[in-house]
Amino acid sequence: MPRLDIPIDASPAYRARLERLQRAVARHGTRNSYFVTDGGCAFRFTNDPAVGWVRFRFEGTVLTDETDAKTIGSDLEIVLDQETCDWLTQPAVEWLRLTAKHAVETEFDRYIAAGDLSRALERLAREQAASDAAGGYLGMNL
Repeated sequence: MPRLDIPIDASPAYRARLERLQRAVARHGTRNSYFVTDGGCAFRFTNDPAVGWVRFRFEGTVLTDETDAKTIGSDLEIVLDQETCDWLTQPAVEWLRLTAKHAVETEFDRYIAAGDLSRALERLAREQAASDAAGGYLGMNL
């Protein structure tokens, strides 16, 4: 990311999103971390499309290994968005929230596999070459 500053004329919603992005970068950095927004995860428990489902919304950071080939964790804000289960209990919501986290991490691995991994490997080779040229130091990634 070339810049993290917030435009003066940013709408309140855009400003809030950029502030969340700034917090994610401050917490996880930009290397091997990906900020996902407007995500959703639905679970269906019946064959009736009007009854028996829950949907979570999520946003946050997905972290990958050094080669950007595998998800190693995530830091996501996952909230229950809608549900049509009158039998839903709070312990079930918590378990489904954890399940949504695992689902996002699994799907991010599928996203990596479907993408162009060679670009990530080229980027890593460029960073390593720059580090070697600088005597083993590259910015704050000592």
